[in-house]
Amino acid sequence: MTARPAEPGSAAGVSTAEPVIVAALGEIPLGEGRAYAVGDAMVAVFRLRDGSVRAVSAVCPHRGGPLADGQIDRSVVLCPLHLNAFDLTTGCSLSGQPDLTVYPVAVDDQDRVVVSPPVLSPPVPSPVPSPGD
Repeated sequence: MTARPAEPGSAAGVSTAEPVIVAALGEIPLGEGRAYAVGDAMVAVFRLRDGSVRAVSAVCPHRGGPLADGQIDRSVVLCPLHLNAFDLTTGCSLSGQPDLTVYPVAVDDQDRVVVSPPVLSPPVPSPVPSPGD
């Protein structure tokens, strides 16, 4: 695999960008996170205590806090600035903030952490008004 910047997807729900090797697994201690550039985005990669890895947007949507420095448990990261909580699997805010982008992440056979661009959901069409509205 080669490290390349993310490219826009060519079709709805599909990304044509290459995965990016961001680090050796050993560079991320258990129970901690680190921030990496993936294309034009900053991505926080977390190594959970069970050894699994998760990757989400590195910047808190509330006030720009560094999520890679946040406290984590089995499934949640807390922003270190104002303790906003986000699910590490879905990116969903648990405290009323906008959701985070989730990045597919894996560990390859050489123990390198590989982050892929997010798969973008197809746009939701606007409802067409019915006659008489």
